[in-house]
Amino acid sequence: MNDHAYMARALELARKGLYSTHPNPRVGCVIVRDGAIVGEGWHVRAGEPHAEVHALRQAGELARGAAAYVTLEPCSHHGRTPPCAEALVKAGVGRVVAAMQDPNPLVAGRGLALLRDAGIEVRSGVLESEARALNAGFVKRMEQGLPFLRVKLAMSLDGRTAMASGESQWITGPQARAAVQRLRARSSVVLTGADTVLTDRARLTVRGAELGLEAEQAALALQRPPLRVLIDGGLRVLLDAPFFQAGPALVATVDGGERESYQAAGHDLLALPGADGRVNLPGLLRELAARGANEVLVEAGPRLAGAFARLGLVDEYQIFVAAKFLGSSARPLLELPLERMAEAPELRIADIRAVGDDWRIVAVPRV
Repeated sequence: MNDHAYMARALELARKGLYSTHPNPRVGCVIVRDGAIVGEGWHVRAGEPHAEVHALRQAGELARGAAAYVTLEPCSHHGRTPPCAEALVKAGVGRVVAAMQDPNPLVAGRGLALLRDAGIEVRSGVLESEARALNAGFVKRMEQGLPFLRVKLAMSLDGRTAMASGESQWITGPQARAAVQRLRARSSVVLTGADTVLTDRARLTVRGAELGLEAEQAALALQRPPLRVLIDGGLRVLLDAPFFQAGPALVATVDGGERESYQAAGHDLLALPGADGRVNLPGLLRELAARGANEVLVEAGPRLAGAFARLGLVDEYQIFVAAKFLGSSARPLLELPLERMAEAPELRIADIRAVGDDWRIVAVPRV
């Protein structure tokens, strides 16, 4: 029995939910009997049947005595759907292999215990690192009460993000911009600052025509657009700006006295004053996690991106590098004032590859 091969297939199925399961985790399931796959399923969106239910329906009576491979511990509690652990017991499966235990305190081992108590053979930890990576945002939210924070940056070969005037469209090419659209689509939240919105007239929406996805995946991505969040401590962005005309948004600011006018325009205003007179960034992330945000994508200028970096809040940088120079007077990648080499934050390059005529570097802080 090749547990790793079947779990790899379950993870492949789980990735189909990359753009649609928020705030739930992405989960896949494979039912195997006598060395053959008899049922497959993946969780499509919150409120609908989980992966195990889809796989069991496909397997039918062939599920009895079969092995179920699930990328996350089957749930044991009643939410918007019945417990999947109970469904597996009722179907009569003989063995359950889970990639990882569910970090959700409502489950946290109870699903596996329920299966064992029913006499089902249980194994956990198969391809666990891959399963955790697929749901890094869900895991972090459950374990730390914070979302996974990803910062997208685009720069020239000399490390500049915009001309001195603020002009930045377009540093990178169409393939890189499509990759950014996919980053937005997979995120629970796309977050930016007032400077970016004012300078670029940014909307930060997901543009279906630029996703570069198959029709089914593109449709799912557009059904669940991310929440757009604007950090605007001084409320400098007016309500008639393109950002607000593009749909509902959440504005994080220092003083919530204008809440009624924003609500009347279909937006939400959240007052989060920090000790420095600016928006409390850790407090904002905790609030977004409380609202169910698993992954937050920051698309902002060097000041705001640098602020997240200085506070140690960044989990991953996605840096797109264009084969051009912008010159010494252009704006830097991050506003990160350092005086000594010893102060330089160390990163680990997790991935680097060509994206059209540009390069994408995925880097994570060393801990």
